[in-house]
Amino acid sequence: MWMQISSGKGPDECELAVGLFLKTILKENQTTRVIDTVPGHYNGTFKSVLLSIDPQESRGDTGYTKGTILWICPSPYRPNHRRKNWFINIEVYQSAERFNFTEKDVKIVAMRSSGPGGQNVNKVETAVRAVHVPTGLTVTAGEERSQYMNKKLALARLANLIEAKNEDNDSSHKESMWKQHNLLTRGNPMRVYEGKEFKLTQILDN
Repeated sequence: MWMQISSGKGPDECELAVGLFLKTILKENQTTRVIDTVPGHYNGTFKSVLLSIDPQESRGDTGYTKGTILWICPSPYRPNHRRKNWFINIEVYQSAERFNFTEKDVKIVAMRSSGPGGQNVNKVETAVRAVHVPTGLTVTAGEERSQYMNKKLALARLANLIEAKNEDNDSSHKESMWKQHNLLTRGNPMRVYEGKEFKLTQILDN
């Protein structure tokens, strides 16, 4: 699954909170991978972070955290600033669906070629239709004179379609996540951290 940690449109302190929470997750779950980041204004701070988390490998429960997090701490950047409450948002997504192309998932159907192409056309089934069963994507190939070569051509076309579909799924998935980046809801936190040590002090059941 994927986790997005976002500062929303919050100030530098919220970007710092993203970085601190990121350290907490990486410490608890060593198999967690950072997929993408949008750096903040200061070193070690982030506007947004996208993680890949394996639920079976995660330790602790930060890997399942979802909602608003409150960090209570005086601003390390603005000593005279009165505000001490900084909010970040955690969203959890299922990873974008991806399809691995393997020939065993393809159904090949022989068919007769059509159009100009010599004596074999309409007499011998040299053309093929290839169907990728998991997705239903279908291609045909009949340009070559042998069924073997048309099969190779159809498989290559199908592989390209599968890759294009995976890219579309990734793009759509990431677009929806970046839209979520600006939907930070302040208040009603499900977790509260305090101080420069980013110590967990409350887990609330909202």
